[in-house]
Amino acid sequence: MTKTVTQAERLLLQNKAWAQLRRQQEPDLFDRLSESQAPRFLWIGCSDSRVPAETITGVQPGEIFVHRNIANVVVHTDLNLLSVLVYAVDVLKVEHVIVCGHQGCGGVRAAMTDRDFGILNMWLRNIKDVYAEHIEQVKSLPTPIAQEDRLIELNAQAQLLNLAKTAVIQRAWQRGEGPALHAWVYGISDGCLKELKTIQPGTEQDEPFQLRFT
Repeated sequence: MTKTVTQAERLLLQNKAWAQLRRQQEPDLFDRLSESQAPRFLWIGCSDSRVPAETITGVQPGEIFVHRNIANVVVHTDLNLLSVLVYAVDVLKVEHVIVCGHQGCGGVRAAMTDRDFGILNMWLRNIKDVYAEHIEQVKSLPTPIAQEDRLIELNAQAQLLNLAKTAVIQRAWQRGEGPALHAWVYGISDGCLKELKTIQPGTEQDEPFQLRFT
């Protein structure tokens, strides 16, 4: 009797094939990766399965340190994100942090409605705040898709500003170190990334958010 391969087993089989192929292409790859990691980038992206950071940027394993959550949000009380940020900036010494939104983001779409999403309401509130700040601009656009796409861009830029306000980033800048901060958006319809905004190391924040360290 032929055994039916489950979806999970299929992933394991594909992994074996991938590992074998990579050994043929780069015999020392896994030896190098097992020794250490030295990524130049931290990627803060959406959990959406269509936006895998390594795939859409065409990089090799070990080049990007990744954190993902719904709608690529940077919240000053999110210990998960802050722990990743501390490790990436203070230990790995990444040179760039990228906040990347994407077309068709379900989190942004949900935040634009009046629906009750239960426990997700607390998370979506972060995006709703961005929507409220720019609602006239967003609603002035002619179609729901254009409005959604614009809020996706505005959300990525707002999260970038939140990132620059963190003590982790400002402390690194005051030490004279990187990283540069970038807001990007990924077009699922064409597979291309677009840069929205860059904040260079050392950029002063508005007075209420500028921190000094002794």
